Amino acid sequence: MGRRLAAGVAVVFFALAGCTAEEAPPEQSAPDVIMPDKPGEQAKVVPGDEAAEHRQEPKPNDADVRYMTNMIPHHQQAIVMTDLAEQHATGEQVKAIAGRIAASQEAEISVMETWLEDFDAASPHDGHGDHGEHGGGHDHAQMPGMATQQQLDALGAARGAEFDRQFLQLMITHHEGALTMAEEQLGGGIEPRAIAMAQDIITGQTDEIEHMRGMGDA
Repeated sequence: MGRRLAAGVAVVFFALAGCTAEEAPPEQSAPDVIMPDKPGEQAKVVPGDEAAEHRQEPKPNDADVRYMTNMIPHHQQAIVMTDLAEQHATGEQVKAIAGRIAASQEAEISVMETWLEDFDAASPHDGHGDHGEHGGGHDHAQMPGMATQQQLDALGAARGAEFDRQFLQLMITHHEGALTMAEEQLGGGIEPRAIAMAQDIITGQTDEIEHMRGMGDA
């Protein structure tokens, strides 16, 4: 009787094991993924397993290239003003913020020049070492926040507290123009590196504007 019971249990065990194996759900493939195409073109739907093969970083559009090419001379004019601050500023806070602006914008110019080279886009200047009248020797007076040559001449002629006052006033306006340009980039650009740089400029220059406004009130 015991042998029959053991045999019966074994049969039930193997039957259950076989049933479990048969009922195991089949391996599911990844869901389909919608892949955006070029602006104005219909998006593609591709199998999830193949999405990585189709995913590509978008190439720059006109807004990206315009932002990079315009921001270089815009930064260059800021460096013209920080060069004057190095010579004529009297307030220690003014000297410190001018040095900070010069360091960050020189570095950003280098990044933007590399970006233009990577995408084979023309640069509107002959090199960031030559700042020219308005930066780069080109007429970019219509860009937001750019100082006129008369304002730069007046800044260069000012001394003492008057220099510090004019510098802060011009640089705040200049930074506000850069924010406008960066916001336009975020509204129309698509290239990830250009978008990231615009976001960084908004963050950094917003902080510097608040700092300079506080110095002007002191």
